[in-house]
Amino acid sequence: MKSTGIVRKIDVLGRICLPKELRNTLGIADLDPLEVFVDGDRIVIQKYAPGCVFCQSTENLNNIWDRRICTSCAKRIAGYGFNERT
Repeated sequence: MKSTGIVRKIDVLGRICLPKELRNTLGIADLDPLEVFVDGDRIVIQKYAPGCVFCQSTENLNNIWDRRICTSCAKRIAGYGFNERT
């Protein structure tokens, strides 16, 4: 994980402000939905992406390496060999 050197305090309502430069770098626009995860003692915030990372389907989703992948795409990926070129 890369440190940005940015430190922010949580306000009395539990809010934290993400710096504009960081939002611009990560492509987070005003009012974009964000997801919050807990990983041990870490809080992880990422841009909300409800569908499959490949086809954007919202049905039959699986979490594979912290990414949403539908069953259909997972099967297609599993069918590719390491030496095949497409």
